[in-house]
Amino acid sequence: MRERGASRVAGATDREPMAEIAIWGVIAALGLATFATRLSFLALLGEGELPLWLRRILHYVPPAILAAIIAPQILAGAPGLAATLDGPRTAAAIAGFAVAYLTRSTFATIAIGMAVLWGLTLLR
Repeated sequence: MRERGASRVAGATDREPMAEIAIWGVIAALGLATFATRLSFLALLGEGELPLWLRRILHYVPPAILAAIIAPQILAGAPGLAATLDGPRTAAAIAGFAVAYLTRSTFATIAIGMAVLWGLTLLR
């Protein structure tokens, strides 16, 4: 028992064992859910070919993910759109868009966009 008036050690917690079990239970459940979603494509399809409608949908996944990652980085932190149209991030996005339009290559788009971003950041 602590003495009255004694200070606690920084970072020390009196976590109950049940709370720790619950945390590990959540971690295990999330791990199983991740495993199940990844296994579902293998188990359901086996070595068969994906249906045409699913291949059409999956064709748009990489550009959608890339746009979802890049758009907040360009537009975040500024009160208005006009304030964000300067700097290395916007130039890298424009260069990446041009490469994507001309080559249709996700790898080339990322490589050129990052090269422009790093180059302009180093020049600043």
